[in-house]
Amino acid sequence: MLTDSELADLLKNLESDRVERKESIADGARIRQAICAFANDLPNHNQPGVVFVGVRDDATCAHLSITDQLLQTLAGMRSDGNILPMPSMTVQKRTVGGCTLAVIEVQPADAPPVRHNGSTWGRVGPRRAIASAEEERRLNEKRRFKDLPVDVRPLPSAALDALDELLFRRVYLPAAVSPEVLHQNQRALEDQLLAARFAHPGPPVCASVLGVLTVGRNPTEWVPGAYVQFLRVDGMGLTDPVQSAREIRGPLPDLLTELDELLKVNIQASVSFTSGPVEVRSADYPLVALQQIVRNAVLHRSYENTHAPVRLYWFKDRVEVMNPGGPYGQVTRANFGEPGACDYRNPNLAAVMKELGYVQRFGVGIALARQEMAKNGNPPPEFLVEDSHVAVILRRRP
Repeated sequence: MLTDSELADLLKNLESDRVERKESIADGARIRQAICAFANDLPNHNQPGVVFVGVRDDATCAHLSITDQLLQTLAGMRSDGNILPMPSMTVQKRTVGGCTLAVIEVQPADAPPVRHNGSTWGRVGPRRAIASAEEERRLNEKRRFKDLPVDVRPLPSAALDALDELLFRRVYLPAAVSPEVLHQNQRALEDQLLAARFAHPGPPVCASVLGVLTVGRNPTEWVPGAYVQFLRVDGMGLTDPVQSAREIRGPLPDLLTELDELLKVNIQASVSFTSGPVEVRSADYPLVALQQIVRNAVLHRSYENTHAPVRLYWFKDRVEVMNPGGPYGQVTRANFGEPGACDYRNPNLAAVMKELGYVQRFGVGIALARQEMAKNGNPPPEFLVEDSHVAVILRRRP
């Protein structure tokens, strides 16, 4: 964290390309663009960039009231889904040169490019603008295998033809890249795959784990556990007769779509004619709760050190979802499921699921599942948290 003297030097230096000054938070889009640019660190300073809020362009104090609400709004820019993958940043109330400011300190990203609403922003000198093709290539070259989370590590034996170009262009690009950038995009397919982190720059250039999971022709050929095992059991235990069994495989958009259809087919509704003048239909499970738990399992599972699939077992009295991957990062067995306890084993996969519309907001899946279960009259979800896996039990509505 920067010291007061370092912040004072940056604030006064009007030529520094590590500083953005804002009088207020009225223009949230420009603040997010600045955060994105500092995370990309095009000049390769390997030092944090700083957004000062509450100061004019000439570095004089704007006398802005720095409230808790203002600080929470700025901190929320990290995880509101507009900047992907999520940047590493801190927000503080600091007094610099006699002026009380909100200070956003943004660390350079380990795996750029970072995008704001589908556009890669960079800053060199006083210019903050959408990165050119050459600048984006430079950002791709900054990646190194040892620095990468597992979801963007290279699969050296998977050439780029392991990825489905049509799926990438038809489904992913329109969802992830702004229409203006997409319209102007004249880049080669390889450059586009690198920018999306679906390919690794190598050498040799090859598909990444993220690319295979999202648009791979056959994801389990390269990541054996990347599927969901479904069992519908006519009873209370695994030894009872199996009504149906399926393995849901395929690239992420197809897999999640098939899962949604599977959940809808298996939900049953009871009909009441006595509770009012019209019939009332009540589902035994709320669809949204099931979706949130299953999508969380796909997102947070471990894609290394295990070939186990996500398991979805549907019994007469409950649904069990088993995720091969225990607590990660800031999440522990003690705080699992609590408000604010959120971290990402696969941050780039989280970004893709947000871009494709399967995640609306980060860190609210469990809370939303609890809310929907309560509204539907189901008991609250139960969590069995171990170091190697997490099991969620959703019990049927009485």
